[in-house]
Amino acid sequence: MKKVAYINQKINSFNSKICVPGDKSLSIRWILMASQAVGTSIAYNLLKSEDVLSALNAIRKLGINYKLNKKNCKIYGKGFGGFKFKNNTVIDAGNSGTLARLIFGLLINSKNQIVLKGDESLKKRDFSRVIKPMQMFGQNIKSNNYKLPIKIKGTYFPRPINYFESKGSAQVKSCILLAAMKTPGITNIKSVPSRTHTENLFKYLKLPIKIKKGKKLDLISFKGKKNYEGFNYLIPGDISSASFFIVLTLLSKNSKIIIRNVNVNKSRTGIIDILKKMNAKIKIKNKKKYKGEEVADIECKYSPNLKGININTKINSRAIDELPLIFCLVCAKAKGVSYAKNLGELRHKEQDRLKFVVKFLKKIGIKTVEKNNNLKIYGDPNLKLNGSYIIKDFMKDHRAFMLACIAALTLGGNKWIIHDADACQTSFPNFISLLKSLGAKIN
Repeated sequence: MKKVAYINQKINSFNSKICVPGDKSLSIRWILMASQAVGTSIAYNLLKSEDVLSALNAIRKLGINYKLNKKNCKIYGKGFGGFKFKNNTVIDAGNSGTLARLIFGLLINSKNQIVLKGDESLKKRDFSRVIKPMQMFGQNIKSNNYKLPIKIKGTYFPRPINYFESKGSAQVKSCILLAAMKTPGITNIKSVPSRTHTENLFKYLKLPIKIKKGKKLDLISFKGKKNYEGFNYLIPGDISSASFFIVLTLLSKNSKIIIRNVNVNKSRTGIIDILKKMNAKIKIKNKKKYKGEEVADIECKYSPNLKGININTKINSRAIDELPLIFCLVCAKAKGVSYAKNLGELRHKEQDRLKFVVKFLKKIGIKTVEKNNNLKIYGDPNLKLNGSYIIKDFMKDHRAFMLACIAALTLGGNKWIIHDADACQTSFPNFISLLKSLGAKIN
């Protein structure tokens, strides 16, 4: 793929049915869980993106074999003691924060040391949020101010912990649960609600997890050291990937789309709740349960009467990856002022996404006020762009690249030049080709 995308015109109206690639969060979690299973696990519709390939390469370096083809992926698990690797083996997580943080948990009892590395973006991210609980388990960790590269060595005697996860981070919660899985005794977590994919997998595998949902916190208790057999999994479509096509449709005159077999886990559907309150025409159809997850078709139609919103902070964690897309496009085109608070978590992604949002909105002429991680956006339903726009220097953030493409196709402008077109390989390799199948003109 070319490193720069050129878009010179809006997309014409469309009426289509599509599928988006497999869920990235589930794909990576399936790989890590399958590596610890006893026997062969098979996944269908595994996302074949750079982040997921990094996870497969990681388990192979740790001594677990796999086979990947067009139909499926097979992982040959060897149980909790299956990792076999030389001292100072290097694991390159690439751009994947999910892999880099969750791998700590699986290494809780490793006899040899690994060196965890990542790309330039990942090197700037803070790992203190997983290092601190892992050290409580007894893991030996050496880092430079909690940044990559990090040296990780397990302990012969991991001890269960009691931990308060205050950030609403599914990565931290999952890391702790993976460590607890290989630790004797009961680990307890008090957690601000976040994505529940790991808990759902644990339940499906009949691992001894107990969850009590409170008004503000989830109370999770897990008893470790129970083995489980290899398992098969059909990975549903990723709602984060679907979100770009949802917004494209809402803002494209006389357009309609049905996105089939999407993961609509309640901890991930904040974007649907927000957009519906903004008068978006969205319906969830054919919902069904699948191994702890909810899967459905999402139907969207052009929505010309969008209105501003005051986003409830409780929804933030349920839409954390989609918030920049909502801010930069839907709030920008909505009638009235939109408000969002407590957005600090956006600063800890592939780039400072809150900073990117403010910069982008100002670039397209939308009045925006950001103060103390709170945001106020003055929408303009009549927004029409005429100038040329260059989008670059966003740390190869895959979601920033895709957001800019949707902006170019819906807001207009004489010319959009969007750099780092290969960034979408991180999570959505066929993003450009799928847009072109709807009629988008992208060079």
